[in-house]
Parts: sequence; C-alpha cells; structure tokens
Amino acid sequence: MPREASAPIAEHELCVALSAGVSGMAERVIVGLNWTLVVGPAGAGMAHTPARGTAGCVSLPRPGTYSERPLADLAALWSSDNVFEHAMAVAAVNAHWNRYDIDAAAANGLDLIENRGERTVVIGRFPGVAQRRPGIAVVEREPRPGEYPESALPDLLPQAEFVAVTSSTIVNGSLPGILSLCPSAFVLMIGPSTPLSPALFDLGVDALSGFVVRDVDSLARAVSEGAAVAALRPYGRYATIRRDRSR
Repeated sequence: MPREASAPIAEHELCVALSAGVSGMAERVIVGLNWTLVVGPAGAGMAHTPARGTAGCVSLPRPGTYSERPLADLAALWSSDNVFEHAMAVAAVNAHWNRYDIDAAAANGLDLIENRGERTVVIGRFPGVAQRRPGIAVVEREPRPGEYPESALPDLLPQAEFVAVTSSTIVNGSLPGILSLCPSAFVLMIGPSTPLSPALFDLGVDALSGFVVRDVDSLARAVSEGAAVAALRPYGRYATIRRDRSR
C-alpha cells in the first residue's frame, strides 16, 4: 500500500530495498558526461551523471578501481558524499535489476502519462509532454515560463491524482520527499536511471518505465562520448513494469 504522508521514506531505506540481492561483479564502469554506466553479468545499469557544480561534485577518490569489483560493493557507495560515487551506486543497482532478459512491457513511459489537468504533476522536463497534455503541472529545478519551481511541490503533490517523476530523483536524493507528499496518487517513474525493481512498489511507486540495454559495447562507446538520451535509444529497449494494485 502507498505510504502515509506523515511517514516519509528514509534515503537509507530506499538504498536497502534496492540493494537487496545485488550480486555478481562489475565488468565495466564508465562515468560519462551525461550518463554513468555499470555493466554486470546479467544486465547493464545507467544513472544520470550529476552536472558539474552540483553540491558534492568533486573528483572520484579512487579512479581505476571501480571495475571488477562486486556490484554489491558499488551499491554500498549509495551513502557516499561524492555525488559521482552515488550515481555509480544507482547504476550498479540497475545493473542487477534491469536485466537483459527481463519480462517487461515494451512501453515508453512518456506515452503512459495521463492528462488530468493540474492534478497531473510531472516532475522533470520531458520533451513534448506539456505540449501534448495542455494544463498539466510541470515542475523543474530551473523553471521556464509556464512551469513550476520545486518549491511548489508541497502545494501541488497532495492534490495530485497522477504523478510522473524523472528517475533522476533517485540520483539527486529527492525521491523520498516526493513520495511522502503524494501517498494517494498514481506514481510513474520514467527514465534510464529507473531501477526495474518491485521493491519500489512497496515504497509508493505504481509503475516503472526504464531502459534495458541490448548492445552493451555500442552503448558504452556512446556513453563515453557524452551521449544524451536520444543517442541511447538504438542500443536498448523501453521496459515498463507495474504494481498489482489489487494486492
């Protein structure tokens, strides 16, 4: 069941839930300009690389030592003060959950966003979403005209019926606070950083729409050369899983 608004999820709780069962070795680790990639034995995981200037944005302390370590060790970097290590931890978790052979619907999460006017809140600026769904509330850290700032979330989310949230909220640490504000809404997470883990269903997320890699070598090259989202698509597939709300 969704959490009560008075019981926000702790970041540690999120880490423990997503890290449970993570195993295998990290075969490759790349920290690219836009994306961080960790390749495991059964899947490859991605996380949005924090922008330079982000709080805690300093050089990685141990470059050259992250590959060929257990994925569980990388996942344990979740609590690191270094934002690049934290992104690496998210990617390592995703390398476990976003398996090459995962049974998931081939749906693009952007197509699943329902238009309920301002009772639909979209956190993150997804290309074309506001134009195709006029009247929805779009929230951004650096809002453009017609968008809301993050400071509006405490007013928007408790009234929301449908919330679409960028998976970058896992990397920047804002997801627990967001979930605590919308316990009754249908919550959809979208983006390559999305862990396709049922553990998130127990924390208040209803649907997860992420990315499963097909061509690891080509994707790794693209990531190392600064690929943005659109450049990733030829090397993987959309994958969406949903919580059984009847349970």
